[in-house]
Amino acid sequence: MHSDEQILEQIRDKVDHPATVKELLQRLTWPREERASFKRALGRLVNTGELIEIRGARFGLPDRMNLVVGRVSTNPRGFGFVDAERPPEDGPTSIFIAGANLNQAMHGDRVVVRVERARDENRAEGRIVRILERGTSSVVGRYELDGQKRGFVVPFDRRLVMDVEVTPGASLGAKPGEMVTLTITTWPTATRPAQGRITEVLGDVDAPGVDTTVIIRKYNISDEHSAAAVAEATRLGTEVKARDRERRTDFREWQTVTIDGEHARDFDDAISIDRLPNGNYWLAVHIADVSHYVTEGSALDEDAYERSTSVYFPERAVHMFPEELSTGLCSLKPRVDRLVQSCLMEVDQRNGSVVRYEMHDGVIHSDARMTYTEVSQMLTDRDPVVSARYHALVPMFERMHALFEILNARRRRRGSVDFDLKESEIQFGEDGEMAAIVAAERNVAHRLIEEFMLLANETVAEHLETHDMPTLYRIHEAPDPVKVESFEEFIGALGYSLSGPADNLEPRHFQKLVEKIRGKPEEKPIAMLMLRTMQKAKYDPTPVGHFGLATAHYAHFTSPIRRYPDLVVHRSLRESRRSVTKERRADLTDDLPEIGRHTSERERRAVDAERELVQWKKVRFMADKVGDEFTGFVTGVTAFGLHIELVEHFVEGMVHVSTMADDYYRFIEKAHLLRGEKSGRTYRLGDKVPVQLIRVDLERRLIDLGLSEILDAVRQSERNRGPRHSRAEPRKSARPPAGRGKPARKAGKRPGPRERAFKKAARGKKR
Repeated sequence: MHSDEQILEQIRDKVDHPATVKELLQRLTWPREERASFKRALGRLVNTGELIEIRGARFGLPDRMNLVVGRVSTNPRGFGFVDAERPPEDGPTSIFIAGANLNQAMHGDRVVVRVERARDENRAEGRIVRILERGTSSVVGRYELDGQKRGFVVPFDRRLVMDVEVTPGASLGAKPGEMVTLTITTWPTATRPAQGRITEVLGDVDAPGVDTTVIIRKYNISDEHSAAAVAEATRLGTEVKARDRERRTDFREWQTVTIDGEHARDFDDAISIDRLPNGNYWLAVHIADVSHYVTEGSALDEDAYERSTSVYFPERAVHMFPEELSTGLCSLKPRVDRLVQSCLMEVDQRNGSVVRYEMHDGVIHSDARMTYTEVSQMLTDRDPVVSARYHALVPMFERMHALFEILNARRRRRGSVDFDLKESEIQFGEDGEMAAIVAAERNVAHRLIEEFMLLANETVAEHLETHDMPTLYRIHEAPDPVKVESFEEFIGALGYSLSGPADNLEPRHFQKLVEKIRGKPEEKPIAMLMLRTMQKAKYDPTPVGHFGLATAHYAHFTSPIRRYPDLVVHRSLRESRRSVTKERRADLTDDLPEIGRHTSERERRAVDAERELVQWKKVRFMADKVGDEFTGFVTGVTAFGLHIELVEHFVEGMVHVSTMADDYYRFIEKAHLLRGEKSGRTYRLGDKVPVQLIRVDLERRLIDLGLSEILDAVRQSERNRGPRHSRAEPRKSARPPAGRGKPARKAGKRPGPRERAFKKAARGKKR
C-alpha cells in the first residue's frame, strides 16, 4: 500500500503532463486490486492542493501548470494577496489578486491561483480559480436590516469585504445595531452573497464587556473550557494532598515570596534568596508544578494545548486552564502548601555567572504575596510604613536588589538588547467606563523579577541541552541581512549607525544604538523599526539560542499556568532526571516541531487580539474629544501623511497630507520628512507637534488628526477670503460626535462600497 506522498512522488517522476485516471494507472503500472485506493488517494491530494483537477478530468501538478496554492489575505478596499505555500523555483512568493479576480474567496481561504502576470521575481498578479478550504465558518459583526427588512451582518473584521445575509427566521431576536455571531450556512456565489444564521447575540457594542467578547469571537478564542477539563480540575481538589508531598524536596521552611501585579490572581513563580559563606548568592526560582496535575493526553492537556496561552485583556483574562487550577490549586498563594519545580542557582557575586545549579521537585509555603508597588516602595522610596509592615522580609528584598544589579550588569556586558519603551495602560472608573490611558509603570520590582526569570530560563535550557533531552526552546534568530541594510539606511538619515559589519552583526551593536537613542524624540520610531527588523521569537525544538537576549541557551520555564511550551519544558525536566527510552525520544522528536508551530501561532493570535482590543478602546476613548488640541510626536512619515502619538493619552493617529492644505508637501523618503514646496516647512521623524483631533472613525477604528499651525493658517486664509468652512472646526463650534456604538450606516441601506464590490465581481464572472 502506497502513501499519498509516495503516489505524488511517482507522478512527479513518471508523468510529464496532466493525465486522466486511466493514463495515470497505465504510467504508474498500478496493480488492479489497488485501483480503488489509488482513486481515493487522488481525491485526497486534490483536496489538499497537491494535485489540481482540470477540464477533461485530468490531474496535474500545480507548479507545472502556473498554479499556486496558498491562503488569501484580503484588504478592506476589496483586493487581496495570496502567499504561496510552496513557491515555484524562481517564481513569485506573493500574488496580487484584484477584486474582480477573487472569485468569491474570503479572507483566510485556502485557494488555487493562476499566475497571469509577473511583476518581478517575488510578486505577480493572478486569478483565484478554486477554493480548497474555507478559512472561517463564523462571522462576528453588526446586525442590520435592508429596505425590505431583510437582515444582514456587517463583519467586524473589515478584511471580510462582503456582508452576510441572515436566513429568514434565523436572526435569534437580534435588534438592528447589535453585535452578533453568525455561522455561515451558504457560501457566496457569483449571483448570491453568503448566507447564515445568527448563533449568538452579543448586545450593544457600548454595553460592558461586549467589545472584549467581539474580539474573542473574531479571533476564534475559546473562552469556555470543556466540561471534561473542568471535571478533571474539580476532581483534583483545592489543597495539596499528603501523598503529593512525598519524595519532594521540602522548601517550606525557606523564606519565600511571590511578586506580581495588584490585580494578578495566577501566581506562577516564587523567590527564595540567601548569601552563602563564600559571598555568592543562592537563588531559588520556584515555579508552579502544573505538570504534576496535568498529564499528557488528558482533557486538561488537550484543552490547554488548543489555547496554548492565556490571553489578557484590559477587563478580563481568558485562562489557559480552568480557574480551579490557574487561580486555585496551581497558583502559589501565600500561607498554603504548593507543589513546585525549583531551579536553585549559585550566582557569583562578582560577575553574575551561575557557578552551579540544582533542579528539584519541591513543595513551598509562601510567606507573602507581594505586589510590584510594595516592593518598589521598600527598595526605591524607602517607605517606612511598608517596610515596617514587612520588616521580616526587608533583608531578603535587599539581597534581591543587590543580585539584580549584578545580573543586569552581566546582561548589558554581553549585549542583550533591552528596550525600555513606555507602554500604555487603560484605567477604569468604578462604573466600569474608561477613565484614563496612562503610562504603565515598570519599576525596580518588575525589572528584578524579570532578571531572575531570565536567569532561570537560561539555566534550564542549558541543562536540557547538556542532557540531550528533546524539548521546546524559545529561539530568536539573527536578523535578515536585507532588513538590516534597510534599517541602516533609515537610521543613517537620522545620524546613527549600528557600527558593525552588515554580515556579522551581534546583539551588542543593537544595544549600543538603544543606549544612544534613549530619551531622544526619535527613540520610539527607531526602536519600533528595530523590532520589525529583527526576527520574531518562536518555539522550536532546535536550540539555536536567543539573539535579542544574547544567549546561546534559552527556554520558557517560568509560566506553565499560562503558556503551554513551559508545561512541555517542565515535563522534559522531569524526564531528564530519569532514563528515557528510545521510543519516547523518537516520539518527542516527531511531535515537538508541530507543537512549536502550533504554540507560536497561538501566541501571535493572542498578541494580535490583545493589541486590537486596546486600540479599539483607545479610539472609543477619544470619541468625545473631537476638536481638542494635544501635543504629539511624529512616529512615522509616509507619502500620505504623518503618524502621530499623543503624549497625554498614548494614542496614535494620522495626519493625512490632504489636511495640510497650506502647501504642497513632498515626501523625502531617505530623510523621513515632509517638506512644503513653497514654504520650506518640514515635518520629520521625532518632531514634537501640536495637533487637533479632527475625526474619530469608530467603524474603521481610526483617529484623524490635523496639525494645529496648518489648520489655523488655513482657517485664517479662508476668513480673509470670505464665509467658507474649513476642514476642522474649533472645539467650541464642533458638533458632538455620533453616539458610541451607533451604526455608521443608516438601517435600510446596503453599504455602498461592499455592494459595488459584489456586483463588480458578479459582472466579471458573467463575462
